[in-house]
Amino acid sequence: MNNALLALEDGTVFEGKAFGAPVDKAGEVVFNTSLTGYQEIFTDPSYAGQIVVLTNPQIGNYGTNEADNEAGKPYIEGLVVREYSPLASNWRSDADTHEFLSRQGIPAVTGIDTRTLVRKLRMGGVLRGVISSTTLDPKVLVERAKKVPSMAGMDLANKVSTPVSYPWRDGVTPVSESEVISASVAARHKVVAFDFGIKRNILRRLAHVGCDLTVVPAGTSAEDVLALKPDGVFLSNGPGDPEPLQHQAAQIRKLMGRTPIFGICLGHQILGLALGGKTFKLKFGHRGGNHPVLNRVTNKVEITAQNHGFAVDPDSLNQNEIDLTHINLNDNTLEGLRHRNMPLFCVQYHPEAAPGPHDSQYLFDDFVKLMDEWKGGE
Repeated sequence: MNNALLALEDGTVFEGKAFGAPVDKAGEVVFNTSLTGYQEIFTDPSYAGQIVVLTNPQIGNYGTNEADNEAGKPYIEGLVVREYSPLASNWRSDADTHEFLSRQGIPAVTGIDTRTLVRKLRMGGVLRGVISSTTLDPKVLVERAKKVPSMAGMDLANKVSTPVSYPWRDGVTPVSESEVISASVAARHKVVAFDFGIKRNILRRLAHVGCDLTVVPAGTSAEDVLALKPDGVFLSNGPGDPEPLQHQAAQIRKLMGRTPIFGICLGHQILGLALGGKTFKLKFGHRGGNHPVLNRVTNKVEITAQNHGFAVDPDSLNQNEIDLTHINLNDNTLEGLRHRNMPLFCVQYHPEAAPGPHDSQYLFDDFVKLMDEWKGGE
């Protein structure tokens, strides 16, 4: 392995060994605390513009496979790990992690003290950085890191969205005979899904509970959505700052009260903007598979998967009309809301979580029930 550097805008430089593609990449440096699911992280469009640090000390030991991709390609700018395992031992693997990243032009660095790095990001907040195995001058890389655009104010959703509409029919399938999955439901609700960076497992979960899906580009107008005569509208996850997505918020505002709406992650934030709320950037974001969220409706705690760097300000919402349904127990940020008079709800976290946890999958059933009630009331 060649030497590689991770340089941060504050002047800190970490030295390790390169794997993946031999290219230089820059982005916002963030960390994810999940114990597994690294391939799903690589291919989640919500990570566009970001270099991801994985806190699990060994990465690559079960390889990669085409079926676990959350999108058609990886979206991370780069990868930082403590120890890369060149040995991929898994019956589903068809390429090791080095091969997977190399094919897609993603650089990675191993041998980094990720505990020190993550502690820095937690204490001071996320930083811009550069991964390089070609330029090994720390001063040059630090100056380059300082010039990386801030994630605040950045519209990435329109960049990662599909350029054309397409149908989706595939539901959830077990990966082994021991996996228990509920029976799928025949498609009975026409749903238009806005693609702000949508994950495939969201589409699978929606299809599994009976949604006949049409995925549309992020900039689709409310009029074009209504022309499809949907029984419901879904707002997807995605990358970047929600604040620049004023066009999308305006279109969702036109749809409110005319069809049931369900949003996840960036979709939750856009719906918050459409309801007159504001969003703000978190210090270091929530990224991992073990975040506790209180469901204030049931008074139960759900263990959730999360990936976001922005949040909706609950004080900016009209709480005479909106119920704050879910709260993050780590920092008390807003994790879900529901309108009292209109058929819409959303959550900040990821109930479709692959590879898990699955505490919140009931939300897809809740969306179906909402559409049933709406159609019954017509």
